[in-house]
Amino acid sequence: MAEASISVDQNQFSCTVCLDLLKDPVTVPCGHSFCMVCINGCWDQEDQRGLYSCPQCRETFTPRPVLRRSYFIAEMLEKLKKTEDRAASPAGSGDVECDFCTGRKRKAAKSCLTCLVSFCEGHLQPHYEGAAWKRHKLVTVSARLQEKICSQHDKLMEIYCRTDRSSICYLCAKYEHKGHNTVSAAAERPQKQRELEEMQREVQQRIQEKQKKLQELEQAVNTLKRCAQTAVEDTERIWTELICSIEKKRSELTELIRAQEEAELSAAEEHSEKLEQEIADLKRRNTELEQLSLTEDHIHFLQSFQSLSVSSGSEDSSSISVHHHLSFDGVRSALSDLKERLEEFCREEFRKIPPQAAAAPLSLSEPKSREDFLQYFCQLTLNPKTAHHQLILSEKKKVVKWSHVVQSYSDHPERFDRRSQVLSVESLSGRCYWEVERSGPVKISVSYKKIRRKGEGNKCVFGRNDRSWSLFCSSSLLSFWHNNIKTALPGDASSTIGVYVDHNAGILSFYSISDTMTLLHTVHSTFTQPLYAGFWVSGGSSVRLCDKK
Repeated sequence: MAEASISVDQNQFSCTVCLDLLKDPVTVPCGHSFCMVCINGCWDQEDQRGLYSCPQCRETFTPRPVLRRSYFIAEMLEKLKKTEDRAASPAGSGDVECDFCTGRKRKAAKSCLTCLVSFCEGHLQPHYEGAAWKRHKLVTVSARLQEKICSQHDKLMEIYCRTDRSSICYLCAKYEHKGHNTVSAAAERPQKQRELEEMQREVQQRIQEKQKKLQELEQAVNTLKRCAQTAVEDTERIWTELICSIEKKRSELTELIRAQEEAELSAAEEHSEKLEQEIADLKRRNTELEQLSLTEDHIHFLQSFQSLSVSSGSEDSSSISVHHHLSFDGVRSALSDLKERLEEFCREEFRKIPPQAAAAPLSLSEPKSREDFLQYFCQLTLNPKTAHHQLILSEKKKVVKWSHVVQSYSDHPERFDRRSQVLSVESLSGRCYWEVERSGPVKISVSYKKIRRKGEGNKCVFGRNDRSWSLFCSSSLLSFWHNNIKTALPGDASSTIGVYVDHNAGILSFYSISDTMTLLHTVHSTFTQPLYAGFWVSGGSSVRLCDKK
């Protein structure tokens, strides 16, 4: 019960000079208690007057009272400290600590903008009870009090300079900001509050616009999926019908060939039977002739010869036409011709089908200003596995330079071994925008990952094949290359180039960035694989990938 009472009246054991719990407590004749060091310090300043006063009630004493330690209060303080150690909430990780606690720090409850310190509940009591402290401004506890202090004058920055748009202290307003439009922080707050509310409304409006666009995009995606599924089903049905039709014609042609085969075989069998009969007749006649040649009876020989001569005129089948090689070359030739014509017809017809014929248009507007493009800004880094041995990558793989010194890069299947080129680590999909700063002749490109890396041929060179698109920039020349076709471009480019890719829409654009954003070239294509940013640099040239500004 005693400890509970002490806990309730703990403010009675605070020194009104240092505001902390009494240390080595003493009691002056008026009955108020102070720390021995605090009261002696106050009275040392009053020695010249010879009149000593109580710092709390201002009662005066003469001569200087003799101070003795108050053992009762000291004993009570020991109990109070033990009670506080058990009951007080210690400051945890992330809590603001009381600046007046000694030893074990307690959690601060309020911060004082006049004292510029934070207090726990115990050390905060004088601010609620003492008249001198009631004018102090208490705020929600803050760990950033020092940010409110002027670093030059060590005063609270309670004034706002509208001229320089910064918070200052009253000494700054008197000297460094003299003549500026200054108001108190409290007076400026309503105006900034209105501006903040306007910013909130703008942000909320943008959120609603983005959510609307997202909803439209989701609807477009769903429509795209439905259209694609319908197109697939229709395509499967049409192909099935076409295959059935072709299969039917194949079966009919097979039956025709078999019927012709059967007719020819039937005729051949008939001729075969006739020939076999004739052979048997001739063999029998040959036997009779042979027997007649052996007879010795001349009269019989002559009579028989006469009859055999008369019966020798049998039907001759020498006119039978035999097809040793029955040929279907005409059928084969006709089918081969039909196949080629059908394939050519399919190629021609498929060319008429646009790449996005079955796709529903995604209702996203193209960026107009540089601020619009920066919404799609992507951070890129250079891939050291792809860098040629005479390229140096620096500044966290954001800069590539050409060097006369061959770098000791390890062999890697992805490395360009003959061309001073390098690709980015990140692939490009959807909408992407990035900017580069160039120096000297360079190529700024996008490429499929499967571009050839080894050898001297065009298949390894950015812009000289169907796997890459490239903008060549120098001090006097500007051109675009794709599939080894050069497109000369008018004008010249600044040192900063912006590149925009809409992978789904098949759009690639290059811009010259200075005070304005000037379109250099746009190409519409069909990107069938993820793209990577690529760069070619020569002697004395360099490329820097820019950060978002």
